[in-house]
Amino acid sequence: MKIDIYAGDCLDSLKQLEDQSINTCITSPPYWGLRNYNDEEKQLGMEDTPEEFVNNLVEVFREVKRVLRDDGTVWLNLGDSYNTTQAGNKTWGDGVGANKHYKDGSIPEKRNTVKGLKKKDLVGIPWRVAFALQQDGWYLRQDIIWHKPNPMPESIKDRCTKAHEYIFLLSKSQKYYFDNEAIKEDAKFPDGPNSPHNIKKGQGEYGMDTRGGLNKIGAIEKKNKRSVWTVTTKPFTEAHFATFPKELILPCVLAGCPEGGTVLDPFAGSGTTGIVANHKNRNAILLELSEDYIKIAVKRIKKEVGTLFLNLNIIRKKDESIKFI
Repeated sequence: MKIDIYAGDCLDSLKQLEDQSINTCITSPPYWGLRNYNDEEKQLGMEDTPEEFVNNLVEVFREVKRVLRDDGTVWLNLGDSYNTTQAGNKTWGDGVGANKHYKDGSIPEKRNTVKGLKKKDLVGIPWRVAFALQQDGWYLRQDIIWHKPNPMPESIKDRCTKAHEYIFLLSKSQKYYFDNEAIKEDAKFPDGPNSPHNIKKGQGEYGMDTRGGLNKIGAIEKKNKRSVWTVTTKPFTEAHFATFPKELILPCVLAGCPEGGTVLDPFAGSGTTGIVANHKNRNAILLELSEDYIKIAVKRIKKEVGTLFLNLNIIRKKDESIKFI
């Protein structure tokens, strides 16, 4: 399997990809107002307003739609923020847990409040983006809750500690590739008279159609994956604190892309999507603006995939050259 890393702005990199060459897109864009990646002109997430951020994402996903197969899907992870006046961190929290500096020690001196919102209002970034993409022609198929059993601590007293984010499933067409069987969960039934092994023919609450008899009912071992995914966040010291967990990416890869297909991540970060795709016999195309994160991704991929059969390429637009790692 092949992993291609395109270095540079994601829109520029997307324009180098062929039409309908991607099976599924799995990504977690930079959160609005969270941190500065040292490329003010190109980086996403440092816009002055949520509207600008949303519009920029819509533009990116228009290009994603072009490279996506007609039966392709997008799995989009987005976090939310609060309306506050906090230097350097814009609206990440309502005055709680803010970063004092970025990786390079710099702080953009911006004190942003969102026009039309009151202080402490939830900005609603995920749903703003989801509805904008829906309006732009995407099918908004599902909102999946990423439940974090180990959320970031918050010393707030007037709301609950935030312990979830959203993953939106979007499709390019009404009918699309979705391998439901690949992500089914183990079914756990209680003992007793309503257990599948004890249900009489044509009766019982487990399974809408029990007319197939006891053998058919007793064979039920799996159930459709639910829309709440409990995945623990795991720190990665070399990357930003919001590293995409492998366990969160895995069902997206399995359901959204057949073996031998290609997974796209326009905001690749430390390369986790590429690692998971490779482990499951899928190709990966990763787009990343930050040279620091490209170095981290290459190091991780080499370590976790191995170098014996690794086909890893870095593609740079400036000289159209391909560097083999």
